[in-house]
Amino acid sequence: MPIEQRTDKDARLEESRQVSLNREEKEAIIESFKRHPTDTGSPEVQIALLTERINDLIDHLRVHKHDHHSRRGLLKLVGQRRRQLNYLNRTAPERYRDVIKRLGLRG
Repeated sequence: MPIEQRTDKDARLEESRQVSLNREEKEAIIESFKRHPTDTGSPEVQIALLTERINDLIDHLRVHKHDHHSRRGLLKLVGQRRRQLNYLNRTAPERYRDVIKRLGLRG
C-alpha cells in the first residue's frame, strides 16, 4: 500500500506484527536452544524467547518513547527472564553460563 494511502490503523497493525514474534522466528529460536527433540519449555528455550521479545520491545520503545504501557510490559518480561535465569543458575550453573554466552547477556 502506498504511504499516502496508509492510515494510522494500518501503521499500528504493521507495528504490532513487528513487535510480536512470528511462528517461524519462534520455531527457529526453539530449534537452536532445545535440549531434546520435543523440548519447548526448558529454561533455555524460555529465556531465549523472552530475550527476543525483550529486544523487539526495546526497538519499539526507541521509536515510541511515550508508550508507557509497552514499557511496563517490558519490565515484566525482564523480571520473568531474571527469575528464569536465577532458577537456571541455581539448578544448572554450566547451562546458565552457556545460555548467557549464547545470548550475549551480561555485557
